[in-house]
Amino acid sequence: MACHSLDDCSRAGIQFRCNDSRYVCLWGFGRTEWRPYVPIQSLPCRQRGVFTADSFEHNSDLLLTSSYGFSCDHTPGFASWSILPWLHRLEGKVAIITGGASGIGEATARLFVAHGALVLIADIQDKLGAELAQELAPNASFHHCDITQEQDVEALVDAAVRQHGRLDIMYNNAGVVGSINTSILDVNIEEMDKLYAVNVRGTLLGTKHAARVMIPVRNGVILATASIAGVMGGTGPLLYSISKCATAGIIKSVSAELGQHGIRVNCISPSGVPTPLAVSLFQEQFPGITIPQVEDYMRNMSALKGVLLVAEDVARAALFLASDDASFISGHNLIVDGGFTASKAIPS
Repeated sequence: MACHSLDDCSRAGIQFRCNDSRYVCLWGFGRTEWRPYVPIQSLPCRQRGVFTADSFEHNSDLLLTSSYGFSCDHTPGFASWSILPWLHRLEGKVAIITGGASGIGEATARLFVAHGALVLIADIQDKLGAELAQELAPNASFHHCDITQEQDVEALVDAAVRQHGRLDIMYNNAGVVGSINTSILDVNIEEMDKLYAVNVRGTLLGTKHAARVMIPVRNGVILATASIAGVMGGTGPLLYSISKCATAGIIKSVSAELGQHGIRVNCISPSGVPTPLAVSLFQEQFPGITIPQVEDYMRNMSALKGVLLVAEDVARAALFLASDDASFISGHNLIVDGGFTASKAIPS
């Protein structure tokens, strides 16, 4: 395959080797030119986002994502794939992701590592977390952490500093939904306390201990996963919705204080994402419902038709807020919902 024109490079930022020479196409960033290829560490292939450019042949077992590239040495016509060095938006950053073993946390861990970060995956799902860390090694490690226990959170942050000398990014992502009851008349206080221990206290503890090590160096980013259930009433179970209001409240309140120390604090509020947890809750409420049916339900929630919100979309929002691209954004709740909370259709 010859590298002579833009037709050979249908996606900006992808590096590849043709014949005996290595080139990179810089199309899509305001210029058109070819530069020498700089090899970067390869990452495992995943199922999300198959690369289908007609000009690139690839084996069916080598699936490439839209966010990062992978080693494909035995693909016909190629020597390797990788993301460009100047697209490594978190190069050398140290990040903690709670709830990092599955769902949004897993997607974010993969994306952060792909962009050059050193990631501490924190979760109570030991098997999943350890397997993910092994797959992303040496740039990821797993740490058992129950975010409802302050000693666990404190130890997690201390581990980041001990292993890497600092903590740059704290992503308070872990959360639970709890009961799917939506009526105030059905509120169970014990259940409320358990849910708030994770969604509210866990976020507060992660923020507290991240701030403890970020304030002395006057730098850092703290993120949290909230929800549109905390933005618009009636879009989620009652207790869960209230807890996500509190999550966003923590972020907004803390940003005022930590901004004085150069620390940015933001949260992300996605609409329904078909994570394993969300699917299991649907199946509990509606026995026999299939994953495609859950996805259709979530797809229909959006005012933006033709797309389905997935965990990788939230991960990309986290990447943006964690990177220098968001250097003047703090105290913000980034809503990722396809316009669901922006408008309400009037029946015709």
